[in-house]
Amino acid sequence: MPVTDIIAPKELLLGKTLSDLKLVAEELNLPGFVATQLANWLYKTNIQSFDEMTNISRKVRTLLADHYDLGVVAPVKVQESADGTKKYLFPVSSHKFIETAFIPDEKRNTLCVSSQVGCKMGCLFCATGRQGFQAQLSAGQILNQLRSLPERDSITNIVFMGMGEPFDNAEQVMKAQEILTAAYGFELSARKVTVSTIGIVPAMEIFLRESKCNLAVSLHSPFDDERRRLMPIQHVYPIKEVVESINRSDPGKYRRISIEYIVFGGLNDTPKHVKELARLLNKTRCRINLIRFHPVPNVPLPPTDEARLMEFQRGLIDKGIVTTIRASRGLDIDAACGLLSTKALVQRENTDF
Repeated sequence: MPVTDIIAPKELLLGKTLSDLKLVAEELNLPGFVATQLANWLYKTNIQSFDEMTNISRKVRTLLADHYDLGVVAPVKVQESADGTKKYLFPVSSHKFIETAFIPDEKRNTLCVSSQVGCKMGCLFCATGRQGFQAQLSAGQILNQLRSLPERDSITNIVFMGMGEPFDNAEQVMKAQEILTAAYGFELSARKVTVSTIGIVPAMEIFLRESKCNLAVSLHSPFDDERRRLMPIQHVYPIKEVVESINRSDPGKYRRISIEYIVFGGLNDTPKHVKELARLLNKTRCRINLIRFHPVPNVPLPPTDEARLMEFQRGLIDKGIVTTIRASRGLDIDAACGLLSTKALVQRENTDF
């Protein structure tokens, strides 16, 4: 095919901040108020085409369509659990997929969004990491997971705990969380948005300075050698440095700081772990979320048993640390993050469609 016949993909409007949309209007020689109109259509309605922007002239709609795509993409598959949890599969290219989890509860409906296709962090227990890193998601692709969800209007909480490490894609994640919380955007309270990280300190510090959203840090062991085996990032940003950075940047007064702790049987659920966690976090205003391990194929890590999990929680509470156990959801579907998209990726490669 001649180079002249290759048509470059259009730029996406979804994921642009109000400032970005003002630049769009300026570049197309449109009045400034068009930016506000576009933000309203993009983030406060469910339109699927430029033609539905009824307060914008047909001439301007045609001009926009000539230069841009909305960036709205429907999921291609959904798995539904008996407990109401749903996992949606979104295409981000002809051979790449991401997954999004909708988790309904009595008082809230949480959406767990992805920030990357695959992941480069290589955590031992993570199904997503076994895909390797494939691509960064744009802010629009992150927001599309909410924008194109059938349950969009019922979502109360957003967590960046899906595929990928959010702070390895910090620029796009920061842009997405701005739009999620802005008056021109989805208008979610910052206290209803949580970004989870394994502890990439420079990006985390920017987030703590510039965002009011909640922070969750994956810890999984307070001991350096154990954490290095579970999470290679420990070689670069030791957990002690991560915690000290949080303590310097944010006392936890204006946002919720959570420590995410997957509990593995006989590995990180002993009294010595309780003692070391209490020492490590003694100056940190935070809570610990204990997470049952969802088995991942070919991962030689055992889950803890319920009695030991409860004992571990009691030990932490006795040390004065607020400690909760996260309810396991979606166990009758591909519960572990990355399993659904991994299966889709393998199917696509095997069938070459």
